[in-house]
Amino acid sequence: MTVRESESAGSGTALAADEVELRLEEHRAELTGYCYRMLGSVFEAEDAVQETLVRAWRSHSGFEGRSSFRSWLYRIATNVCLDSLNAGKRRARPMDLSPASHADATLPAASPESVWVEPVPDVRALPSSGDPADVVVSRETIKLAFVAALQHLPARQRAVLILREVLAWKASETAELLGTSVASVNSALQRARATLSDAGVSTSGVPGADGAKSAAPMDEAQEKLLARYVDAFERYDLDSLTALLHEDVTLSMPPYALWLQGHQDIRDWFLGTGIGCKGSRLVPVAANGSPGFGQYRSNGEGGGHHAWALQVLEITDGRITGINAFLDTAHLFPLFGLPLELPG
Repeated sequence: MTVRESESAGSGTALAADEVELRLEEHRAELTGYCYRMLGSVFEAEDAVQETLVRAWRSHSGFEGRSSFRSWLYRIATNVCLDSLNAGKRRARPMDLSPASHADATLPAASPESVWVEPVPDVRALPSSGDPADVVVSRETIKLAFVAALQHLPARQRAVLILREVLAWKASETAELLGTSVASVNSALQRARATLSDAGVSTSGVPGADGAKSAAPMDEAQEKLLARYVDAFERYDLDSLTALLHEDVTLSMPPYALWLQGHQDIRDWFLGTGIGCKGSRLVPVAANGSPGFGQYRSNGEGGGHHAWALQVLEITDGRITGINAFLDTAHLFPLFGLPLELPG
């Protein structure tokens, strides 16, 4: 939805209005990425961005130019996100909430979608162009593990960490945006780093911060790994599938809190409770700066396949370290441009 569709009234001439709307829309993707990191939900992020653009549209005639247009938008977006986070809520991954289960565990009741960090399509949260190094950092900092780690931080510390270490804003710029002092920003950044460290997340893992190096983009070896994964999964060859997994690999299935770790439990799960995945088809997607797939389970003798899970893979050193299977297909598949049914 465009700003014009959300807010039909505006000031200025038609030409000026068109120019303002164009400038606002140019920032939609990067603002969505920012709000997604803040909120952990693509749907909440898109709502926050729409509210940001509507507020900017209504007040653009009062923009005095003392800061850049982009900084002005980020100030509005930050306030929208802080308002949303005032209740102290935070999203998580199953691994954040309980110890790993075993393959014979009973599947618990589903939790509300508001509990979980959600996947986001790359195209909605990443800039389509720009400095290659900045694009790589953007990709790395929408990964599920990083976004989940941010949820450990109080809202203002979260904003400071993202602005300073992800978007590379100066302390003075961040202080102006938040209406505080440079000393306060530096203090918040130190506390944010300490909180992440206590949660087992090193700030040296933040791409672009403290000299950390970003992961390499998709290369030939990773493309071959993904091709082998699709082949093994669709043939349901669990020996071949297991050979692609790190020994400490995890399998999670939001909206269920249950998660598994290690070759044996994951293999046993696919041969037991998850046996319905046999005969699945996988359709590639790009999610959270990572490879992913829309998984479709077989309809059986009736032919065709139906949507089952949105998989987001985590890969380290040539092995798959995480399979995140999001089961809310009714909302996620349309978001990723995937049909809910595949014909026979």
